[in-house]
Amino acid sequence: MKRCMIVDASDVIRRVARRILESQDMVVVEAANGREALAHCDQKVPDIILVEARLPDMAMSDFLHNVQLNNAKPQIVISLIRLDIGAIMRAKRAGASGYLLKPFDRSHLLGSLRQSFGSTGNKRPTMTAA
Repeated sequence: MKRCMIVDASDVIRRVARRILESQDMVVVEAANGREALAHCDQKVPDIILVEARLPDMAMSDFLHNVQLNNAKPQIVISLIRLDIGAIMRAKRAGASGYLLKPFDRSHLLGSLRQSFGSTGNKRPTMTAA
């Protein structure tokens, strides 16, 4: 079973993403900011991290760097409120594998995760958009 962490200051975004991902038989952990997310990663690094591009407490590049200090390679998808090519490219250079625009629905979230897994050559998670 895949483990996913949702990092977003909005409890609504976390709740919607949790509902969608749990319906795909994923174990979901939530964090409201980067420090809380890194504390979760110290316990166990998830397979997938969905993280908002503008964390309230740290720069995205610092967050991505710290996640990778655990010698783990989770798939990291950043979420943005508007298309920002510069932010996407900086995140990809720092280790993110994809992006997702907010607000999202079931098909967008699952499609983004499928694309992220496909672009890295890792085994894709089993997800349906039903």
